Amino acid sequence: ILTRSAIKQICQRLGYHATFMCRPHIANSFPSGWHLHQSLVDIHTGKNQFIPHSHEEHLSELGNQFLAGILLHARASCLLAAPTINAYKRYRTQSLAPDRIQWSYDNKGAMLRVIGGPNDAATRIENRIGEPAANPYLYLSSQILSGLDGIENKAVAPPPVEEPYNSDSERLPLSLFEALAAFRDSSFYRAAFGDAFVDYLTTIKQAELNRFLSEVTDWEQREYFEMF
Repeated sequence: ILTRSAIKQICQRLGYHATFMCRPHIANSFPSGWHLHQSLVDIHTGKNQFIPHSHEEHLSELGNQFLAGILLHARASCLLAAPTINAYKRYRTQSLAPDRIQWSYDNKGAMLRVIGGPNDAATRIENRIGEPAANPYLYLSSQILSGLDGIENKAVAPPPVEEPYNSDSERLPLSLFEALAAFRDSSFYRAAFGDAFVDYLTTIKQAELNRFLSEVTDWEQREYFEMF
């Protein structure tokens, strides 16, 4: 958060504008994601606990459970990882951005990209749903809580997908509207964060959506002004 603020202030003093908006309306620009890499390390041995024991596996059993937990709570987690209306304009097929709840081995089209393998100390899970405007504390918390829930309940992840944009996996929220509803209705996050936090955050985001709905957009102007 400090880095983001400093970059914006320094650029402003130099006559520039820095933005962390996910998909600004600028010609020939590409959306920005916040791809979060994560692993678990044993504090006594320093060993990465996600490293699989055989070449037939991509993750250890613990890593698989952690991954399964992230997938299980993915829809509700989107509000914390992608908290703006603009963020959901990035979730498009064939764009190296995820649009479904799934995982794959070293495939940048999947929501969760597993990297590494046996004897690779850098074995990790990359979650590709986030956006640069996310609050890092809430984004990180969503991953830790979801992953540990997967471990605690010994969750089993589905098989990896080979073609992320052609699979029948459940879709990620298509909008902040869907993400907000998923977070508001999540008994898991209500238990983890408490009702007061969930209600407070969803009230703020609902007010943001209401402000958006009250504005006339460029799309509406183009679509309806001459037609009707």
